[in-house]
Amino acid sequence: MQITHLGHSCVLLEVADQRILIDPGNFSDFASARDLTAVVVTHQHPDHVDPAQLAPLLAANPAARVLMEGQTRGVLTEAAGDQAHRLESMSSGTDILLGPVTLSPVGQRHAVIHDYVPRIDNTGVVLRAEGEPSVFHPGDALDAEPGDVDVLLVPLNAPWARIGDTVEFARRIAPARAIPIHDGLLNDNGRPTYLRHLSNFGADGGLEVLDLRGAGATAL
Repeated sequence: MQITHLGHSCVLLEVADQRILIDPGNFSDFASARDLTAVVVTHQHPDHVDPAQLAPLLAANPAARVLMEGQTRGVLTEAAGDQAHRLESMSSGTDILLGPVTLSPVGQRHAVIHDYVPRIDNTGVVLRAEGEPSVFHPGDALDAEPGDVDVLLVPLNAPWARIGDTVEFARRIAPARAIPIHDGLLNDNGRPTYLRHLSNFGADGGLEVLDLRGAGATAL
């Protein structure tokens, strides 16, 4: 498996000859992504799917399946333009096969931001393939139950989470290692502090944190 962090919540997973792009949002650099097997969107917020770039991305990847939770599919129909017929809904509890990769949608609702922002739906995804590490991308929620996973793509910072919430989430999921995502609101002064808290307290004795920002494709 290779994973590339393309900024904020967007990652490219290359596993079992599949190329799976998750959460191509407006804080991320994914415009050159080609030969994709699937484009996966956890929810409708623009930092997870950029409406302005959606149709060009899909046109450049005509063979890719386009998987998203149901609310998001409805919201993005117009933005997808002549690619709208390709949008597929995914639901928690119903696995999707991408060649030898099993994509399991998990979770239902976006984390609470505050009482004045209506909650929307959010569906995280777990990806598994024989002989490869399992990977969990939660989108914008910390309450899903993904089962045992090897790699947690952990939201590092958000309006809906304190660092304490992030640490407790990592401890509950108990992955072998964590890769920070959802870091687009952090500057270079504050980001190392968040990484230290996650590494020092994300598991008893510390959690292995693999920071892939700017690292390019990295083998796991």
